[in-house]
Amino acid sequence: MEFQGKAAIVTGSTKGIGLAIAERLVENGVGVVICGRGRDDVQKAAEHLLKKGKAEAVSCDVRDPGHVKALIEHCAEVFGGVDILVNNAGIGYFGKTVEELSPEEFRRTIETNLFGVYYGCHFAVPLMKQRGGGYIINISSLAGQNPHPKMAAYNASKFALNGFSEALMQEVRQDNIKVSYICPGSVNTAFGGDTPGDEKAWQLQPSDIADIVIDLLRMDPRALPSKIEVRPSKPPAR
Repeated sequence: MEFQGKAAIVTGSTKGIGLAIAERLVENGVGVVICGRGRDDVQKAAEHLLKKGKAEAVSCDVRDPGHVKALIEHCAEVFGGVDILVNNAGIGYFGKTVEELSPEEFRRTIETNLFGVYYGCHFAVPLMKQRGGGYIINISSLAGQNPHPKMAAYNASKFALNGFSEALMQEVRQDNIKVSYICPGSVNTAFGGDTPGDEKAWQLQPSDIADIVIDLLRMDPRALPSKIEVRPSKPPAR
């Protein structure tokens, strides 16, 4: 894919993996719409990105289909269409058994990590077809294929996301729309209440995931790596 003149949306992009992806896209000449639930956080991230290229900020809760529809429409209005959609927004509750996890926490996890992706794809695919193609990249997790105790809601959301991505990929491939999903292992971010720092330098960095996104977009149109697994090369020995 040629980057100049292309338009992208990256959800959950005020920090961590999402911000790193948005930054790399902007640096390559893509017009990027970022979003998050906190208006101040979104605006601060956009001001950072504007120093490097074209960026727009939208306050959006991906659990709300109306919010997501407005997000997609804003990208089309400002940049002329939608070529790239990176569904990165996600949450996780860790350290709680199914018995301890509240119904609201379970619902919020599924609605963010799965419904939010569906809404983005549902509204973006018709616009991509109008442009003659596009690329959807869903940020999943190795937890989408490896279940862990006290992670049931997160596991469920990511297992479902992987299946959704595989089905969507087969639906739209003849429309020149590619779909890939990336399954990272441990990433050095604040996700899930973690604390990033030098003592966890063995973990993947957000920039590593951003590099994968750019590599996918640059791949020849004939090739489609539908699933990417990436993990730290040398975690601490157990």
